Amino acid sequence: MITGKITINREAIIELEVIGSNQKKEKVEAVIDTGFNGYLTLPNDLINYLKLQPAGSRRTVLGDGNIVVLDMYLAKVLWHGQEQDVLALQAEGGPLIGMSLLYGSRLVLEVIDNGDVTIDFLV
Repeated sequence: MITGKITINREAIIELEVIGSNQKKEKVEAVIDTGFNGYLTLPNDLINYLKLQPAGSRRTVLGDGNIVVLDMYLAKVLWHGQEQDVLALQAEGGPLIGMSLLYGSRLVLEVIDNGDVTIDFLV
């Protein structure tokens, strides 16, 4: 089980370990974004630190309706105790976890200040 908390800003946050192609590991606080159908977004400085390998680009519709092209990178994350390969989009701001990473999981949110976030493995 993966656990986290609801922040005072009403964001569901978990700690996620991202593993780079250089085998460096970095724990990051990531916001769960159920409106994002990808795996993960990461900021440029973390992508450079972990020396993630480029994997093309993706046309993306942002929450405000703007369409942008974002660079994609190969990364690994520790997910339910196992390393999982993911595509990470380079985006400004903090890391976001999308529905592709959550797929196969049960997500439970207690949406109150400091409420619990739990993610259980289903399949």
